[in-house]
Order: sequence, then structure tokens, then C-alpha cells
Amino acid sequence: MFRTDKERAVLFGEYMVSHKATVRATAAVFGVSKSTVHKDLTERLPEISPILYRKVRKILRINKEQRHIRGGLATKHKYEEMTK
Repeated sequence: MFRTDKERAVLFGEYMVSHKATVRATAAVFGVSKSTVHKDLTERLPEISPILYRKVRKILRINKEQRHIRGGLATKHKYEEMTK
């Protein structure tokens, strides 16, 4: 599927930036684990493409700031579906 880890890291980064995606969403699209995506983005990408890494880091920070809101909404939707 991927030729190299470097190629994969850049692909993940480009996808995340273009779709403003989460690590979980990126992993689902490419059929890999969240830990693989996270490792590629935080450890490999800075060495390969510092400019792309800065963009990815910004999205990761935003996602981290919003995760408590997303979790609360997911729980709300879960219980709304249970009461239908």
C-alpha cells in the first residue's frame, strides 16, 4: 500500500491538513491504527517536512482543545438514540 514510512507520513499529513481531520478519522480512511498515524505525524513528519508538520501540529492542537466537547456531544447523541 505505502512504499515507505516517509511517504505514508506525508500522505497522512496532507490528508489531515486538507480535511482538518482528527487522528481517528485519518486512521479510518487509510485503514491503519491511530497510534501509527500519531507516530508518523509527530515523530517522522517533522524530519521529512517541517512546513507540513507545523500545519499538522496546529490541527492536532485544535483537536485536543475540542476533544472534551466532542466527547460530550457523542455521549449526548448516544443517550438521545437510546430514548427513541
